[in-house]
Amino acid sequence: MSGWLEGYAALVTGGGSGIGRAVAERFLAEGAAVTVFGRDGDRLADVVRSAADPSRVHAVTGDVRDCHRLHTAVAETVERFGKLDTLVANAGVWDYHRQLTRLSAEELDTAFDEVFSINVKGYLLAAEAAWPELVKTRGSIVMTLSNASFYTNGGGPLYTASKHACLGLMRELAYELAPKVRVNGVACGGMNTDLRGPEALGMRDRSIGASFAKKRPDAPPPPIPLHDSSTDPRDFTAPYVLLAAREQSGPITGHAIQADGGIGVRGFARAAGGDHL
Repeated sequence: MSGWLEGYAALVTGGGSGIGRAVAERFLAEGAAVTVFGRDGDRLADVVRSAADPSRVHAVTGDVRDCHRLHTAVAETVERFGKLDTLVANAGVWDYHRQLTRLSAEELDTAFDEVFSINVKGYLLAAEAAWPELVKTRGSIVMTLSNASFYTNGGGPLYTASKHACLGLMRELAYELAPKVRVNGVACGGMNTDLRGPEALGMRDRSIGASFAKKRPDAPPPPIPLHDSSTDPRDFTAPYVLLAAREQSGPITGHAIQADGGIGVRGFARAAGGDHL
């Protein structure tokens, strides 16, 4: 590892599994101290136990929709590690491509509130809790975005709209917090994680990882240019390190690194999404 984050202190929301855990572990390997924040205390405890140096990992349980728990996480990070250099806003849910035509009015009403409160408001509340400490360190925020922040069909309308909103939020905060705090994002493509769906749609226990496990060995590759690229979340973590390290990306803010296998140069897989209607 490069050691680019030696002496840094970071807070990662959704840090108990998936890309959040992978980023937390990569930050530790790069020399940082890390607070992992999430709803599942057992998973957070496992991150601490698995660390080579558990003294550099702190776990705080909470929901990103709870502003008080996020303030607690920031305060405990500063108390434990002396400062906060980087916030990784990451916790989220996916809608499993549930199209508008497959949603009832009631489902749409409740699922919209859940998806946006986690995927968008959760990022904004985390930024609100962290920005005063980040100003002190001239730190940064790195948001987990998605190919759905730029293109269609990375999810259904709920997820796609929420991730487009996160892109706008990232750009707005990059302006509002400059010049003291840099705000960037990593727009990830599909990966093999335990990302769950909205509870409002009965998808709380549904996992992308389970879908990967069921995939046949002879299944056709995904329709992206780098179709043989890794789906291991650990292989998506380098852009987070780059954007967190002020010595490596000091002039960069309001930018999203697209780590999505080249979806943007693929074009649409189908001419129209509603040909079945």
